[in-house]
Amino acid sequence: MKPILIFLASLVSLSSCAQSTNKTPLKIPLAEVAGPVKGEAMATFAQGCFWHSEIVFQSLVGVRDAVSGYAGGNDIAPSYEKVSNGETGHAESVQVYYDSTIISYKTLVAAFFASQDPTQVNRQGNDVGPQYRSVAFYRNESEKDIIDAEIKRLAASGIYTKKIATQVVPFTKFYPAEPYHQEYIAKHPSQSYVQAVSIPDFIHFKASFKGPFKN
Repeated sequence: MKPILIFLASLVSLSSCAQSTNKTPLKIPLAEVAGPVKGEAMATFAQGCFWHSEIVFQSLVGVRDAVSGYAGGNDIAPSYEKVSNGETGHAESVQVYYDSTIISYKTLVAAFFASQDPTQVNRQGNDVGPQYRSVAFYRNESEKDIIDAEIKRLAASGIYTKKIATQVVPFTKFYPAEPYHQEYIAKHPSQSYVQAVSIPDFIHFKASFKGPFKN
């Protein structure tokens, strides 16, 4: 029994956002254009590993880019190492740049909840710690109302047996993560975490969410 448990533990240890190796034919959505576009809107979410969040939002029609970074804490110079050590109060987040005439904030919020388990506290799967907590950041009362309405709808649906743990907090500031984290899955499709967690989660999201998805 012990050798089996050790073997299983070793597999679990591979499934964390900062681990490292088999290729996938899945087309990974990338940012459409680098740099801001006049008139585009922004939304900010945290839902576990930001590599996962990035491709979730970039797969949607109307989203130009989803940038990995940090939000929700007090450190004005966060780094991956400091955030991972729980020193900053920040969560791994994505800033989503989108055309509100093509995709609504309501759809982004629906995608946000559909691509995670919002009942988990300070974790997503094997990614454990406050930096992996679920947070929906709102920029105005209209956005807050949309988030609250979706939480209420999900709670009444019976989909989850546990209470939704997503934090709903006002947006303050977003700090982009280091360059090597951007478009990470597309650049490292063979990485162990990507293969074991990110790709399967993304496939499940695309199968269960209505979109609208890019071709």
